[in-house]
Amino acid sequence: MLVGRAKHQAGALSRELRKRGAAVIEIPFIEIRRPRSFRPLDAALGNLDTYDWLILTSVNGVEAMWERLAKLRLTKTTLKHLRVAAIGPATKKAIESRGVKVNVVPKEYVAESVVRSLRKRVKGKRVLLVRAKVARDVIPIQLRKAGAHVNVVEAYETVVPRSSGTRLLSALANPRQRPHVITFTSSSTVRNFVALLGSQEKRINEIKLASIGPVTSSTLRELGLRVDIRAKEFTIPGLVDAIVLAAGELEASRTER
Repeated sequence: MLVGRAKHQAGALSRELRKRGAAVIEIPFIEIRRPRSFRPLDAALGNLDTYDWLILTSVNGVEAMWERLAKLRLTKTTLKHLRVAAIGPATKKAIESRGVKVNVVPKEYVAESVVRSLRKRVKGKRVLLVRAKVARDVIPIQLRKAGAHVNVVEAYETVVPRSSGTRLLSALANPRQRPHVITFTSSSTVRNFVALLGSQEKRINEIKLASIGPVTSSTLRELGLRVDIRAKEFTIPGLVDAIVLAAGELEASRTER
């Protein structure tokens, strides 16, 4: 298995795959960096009393926001009046581990489901959306249509880790390292993988591509790649379950031949 999550986040997925007996190679397809300026985020955090809702769409966003709160010497009490929405269980866990209650987690862990969960609650409300520099605009566009005043601030950015290119091509060329499955946990991991792969697409012809959710799957197809394995629950455990199920089905089909 090839895990392409950011270096500091690969552990959870790799650990679960290894528990299921997989041999794991970690080559990050994304690198998390600070934004060029924290001024917009700091300004928003310094005026939290003017917001009604806070939306966080990733664990990276949670970590970056709390680092800035600490820098500004602001405590969790400054968030006490806010209603908080998290895109999924991992983000919820990261927020609540810092002592802040999460009020909304959508049924499906994608932006569209966040909108469905909040559309009827935000009319006339001020909403702070903390996210990556480059992200889909579904949440701010749709919530503004629902009558919310939405301020979008970047807490981090994702970039292509160029040093991973040589490692990736080397692993794909080496029969002993060549993975049977490559995992994708976000659209960013897909786009950066394609950038790292370059013109060597033929090297992944016989490798299964595993997607964590519908947005990631859509990006794979958009860039001309297959979606061989799809998680039913859009989480790391859901992705692992889907990979294990696919591996079992493959083994069963080989046995029947």
